[in-house]
Amino acid sequence: MITIYTDGASRGNPGPGGYGVVLLYQQHRKELSAGYRLTTNNRMELLAVITGLEALKNPGQSVKIFSDSKYVIDAVEKGWLLGWVKKNFKDKKNEDLWRRYLRVASKHAVSFQWVRGHAGNTENERCDVLATTAADAPNLPPDIGYEEGM
Repeated sequence: MITIYTDGASRGNPGPGGYGVVLLYQQHRKELSAGYRLTTNNRMELLAVITGLEALKNPGQSVKIFSDSKYVIDAVEKGWLLGWVKKNFKDKKNEDLWRRYLRVASKHAVSFQWVRGHAGNTENERCDVLATTAADAPNLPPDIGYEEGM
């Protein structure tokens, strides 16, 4: 089982944003983060999950993702995403990222666990630091999917 903790942040919504990811497998640990000049919190929450999954080298992994994002978890676990696909994402935001999520998630056995944000969970707190630090970095690149969709 691979464990992935994720968090997204934005300074304003929209505003500069970033994501943080902690991947854990046996004794291995990997941290990932990046920031963007203009994006939303939900995009960064979802991009954190995608980035974590894309970092996995072998398909067919059992993956447990811990996130404080009800947006991401409910969309997947409550089946909203499947409905959005059936309607070709009509009037839905973040289609580019959701399609990317579907491609990468289909390669693994993915499950989600919600964690309360800012409640002392060590790895979730670390992801928050990674995300906010990335959002605060200078000279951030564009979130093309967001800026082109404006």
